[in-house]
Amino acid sequence: MIRHIVLFKMKPFDSTEERIKKLSSIKDDLENLTKIIPEIKLLKVGINMNPNEQFDLSLLSEFESMKDLEIYAKHPDHVAVGKVIREILDARSCVDSEF
Repeated sequence: MIRHIVLFKMKPFDSTEERIKKLSSIKDDLENLTKIIPEIKLLKVGINMNPNEQFDLSLLSEFESMKDLEIYAKHPDHVAVGKVIREILDARSCVDSEF
């Protein structure tokens, strides 16, 4: 099994309300991928509520293999969500580990 963990730091938002609205929309879009991409075994998204930390959003997902992770990464619906994220992305960190 492969655990895929991603942290996203977004560009500054004009308001807390705008931040929560946009991050909630991205969260919903990512979580909806579980209904579309059968290779996803687990997918959880969290919005960081701690203003003292630098990352805004976390993604935890699990796959049977690196091949399944690659299928997910290249899936058109995942690519579409990624495009939305990249529009407001400042930094990203990722770890893919076997467990």
